Amino acid sequence: MSEESSILARSRPISNRPVKRVIDEALVDVRATRPILEQIGNKWSVLILTVLCTRPSRFNEIMRRLDGITHKALAEALKRLERNGLIERHVLPTAPVGVEYTITPLGHSLREPFAALYDWALCHGPTMERAQEAYDRARDGQN
Repeated sequence: MSEESSILARSRPISNRPVKRVIDEALVDVRATRPILEQIGNKWSVLILTVLCTRPSRFNEIMRRLDGITHKALAEALKRLERNGLIERHVLPTAPVGVEYTITPLGHSLREPFAALYDWALCHGPTMERAQEAYDRARDGQN
């Protein structure tokens, strides 16, 4: 059984459309979804949005909570998230001037999928680490 026919066999028809057509349409949707997923799916975007889901934060607070991010990477990620409507930047009337970032309703709509991804990472991270170690051992044995 080919992979495609295996997928077809496991899939249930969606509405009255044939399953094959649904799969073809899903592959076409990759073109539409890829740019969006590239914007929200990188590691810093996910982590920044996770931080901002709990409460608004200033730049340095976000940086402290995201161990390993550089000043430049954080600044670029925040601009990208703001451009995409996922966060808002608010200038605070303080001396010196402060800036606080808050998550928008659009950004907040990612909370549930990100929480599921986070939970998956906690649950399956050790299994992935063991798989990586086994792979590396096997590769080292080939050289």
